[in-house]
Amino acid sequence: MKIYTRKGDDGTTGLLYGGRVPKDDSGPVAYGDVDEAVAVLGLARAEVEPTDPLHDELLRLQRSLFIVGAELATAPGNHHKLVDDETRVTEAMVDGLETAIDEVVEERGMPDGFLVPGSNRLGAALDLARATVRRAERNAVSHAGRGGYERSHVVPYLNRLADYLFMLARAAEESWTPSKQEENTP
Repeated sequence: MKIYTRKGDDGTTGLLYGGRVPKDDSGPVAYGDVDEAVAVLGLARAEVEPTDPLHDELLRLQRSLFIVGAELATAPGNHHKLVDDETRVTEAMVDGLETAIDEVVEERGMPDGFLVPGSNRLGAALDLARATVRRAERNAVSHAGRGGYERSHVVPYLNRLADYLFMLARAAEESWTPSKQEENTP
């Protein structure tokens, strides 16, 4: 088996459960952004010690984005083949992110001013992941608007994930604490 198939040389790509679409179709654009977010989260995870609970949490988020990508890579006629929590995003996945966000906010508080990313590599990587997830979210909205899926939790999931990554980035900023935060505001 070879990594290349030459099937995409005509500008199309294969979908999960069959079918081909142009590589610049709304689905491949959206799941391409999700793939990029997985890679950026890998960059963030590389900045964390394997014994740190954040390491496993970032790996969990990477794996959850495979579920998002699978749903986006499935033609509408094959959505009945999707499996909750394996190839279809569920409401419970969205709820889990909300719980995780609330835990970070409870521990660290909410930033109340503008913060410039980049005081350390982990925070910067998490902010890059957040921005990439926001792009994936915008493109998932476009895909949905073109009939890519109905009644999906993809967009809410990406929305919450970006919020969660924002809070994780703030927590990773070593200089940020609720009391020092005011020093960083313009």
